[in-house]
Amino acid sequence: MRFDFSVIIDNLPLFLHGALVTLGVTVAAFIAGYAMGIVIALLDLSLPRPLRFVVRAYIEVLRSIPFIILMFIVHYGLPFAGIRLPSIVSGVGALALFASVYYAEIISAALAALPRGQYESARTIGMSPAQAMRHVVVPQILRALVPPSTNMTLTMMKESAVLSSVTIPELSFEGLIVQGNTFAPFEVFAIVAVLYWIIAIAASELSRRLEKRLGLAQAGAVSHSALAQRYLSLDKQAAP
Repeated sequence: MRFDFSVIIDNLPLFLHGALVTLGVTVAAFIAGYAMGIVIALLDLSLPRPLRFVVRAYIEVLRSIPFIILMFIVHYGLPFAGIRLPSIVSGVGALALFASVYYAEIISAALAALPRGQYESARTIGMSPAQAMRHVVVPQILRALVPPSTNMTLTMMKESAVLSSVTIPELSFEGLIVQGNTFAPFEVFAIVAVLYWIIAIAASELSRRLEKRLGLAQAGAVSHSALAQRYLSLDKQAAP
C-alpha cells in the first residue's frame, strides 16, 4: 500500500477550510458556554437549597446525555417548536449547552476552594458586588481555572466532529466529502487527525503561556488597582 500525498495536496483548501470552521465553532461555543457556566455556577452556590436542587438536576441531566443526542434534540426539536435556525447556530448552541455544565462544575470547584469570607470581606470595605468579584475573587481563581477549562475546551473541540451529521462544514465533514470523492480514507483521515492534533497543541501552548502569565501576575508582576490594594492591605492587617 502506498500513501498518496496527492490526495492531501489536491484537497488542502477543503481541509484548511474545515479546520477554520472547527476552530470558529469551538471559540464561539467556548464563549457562550463559559458565560452560561458562570451563571449556572453562581446560581448553584447562591440559591436556596430547594432551588439549588433544580440547578443540580439541570447539570446532571445535561452531563448524562451524549452530545450527539443533545445536538439532535436542539437541531430537530427547535423546528418542531416553530423555531428554525441555521445549522451552524443550532450546532454551536448545542455545543455550548453541552460544555456549559462542565464549565460550571470547574468554576464552582474553584470558588469553593477560595478561603471563606473573601467576598464578604471585600463587600465590607465598600466594594460593590461587581467590584468584589473583579478585584478579589476572580484574580484568585483565574489561574486555577485555566488547566481544567483548557481540557474541557479540547474535549469540546473533538466533540464538534459530531456536527458533521447536521451538515456543518467543519473538519470531519470536509474529510467525509473528500473521502467520498477520492476513495482514499486512510490519507484523508490521517490528515484530519493531524489537523485536530495541531489545533490541540496550539490550544495547549496558549493555555500554558496564559497560566505562566497569570502566575507572574499573582506573584506581583503587575500592579493592583487602588481598590485591590486597599483590600490586600486590610487582609494583611487582619492576618495573625
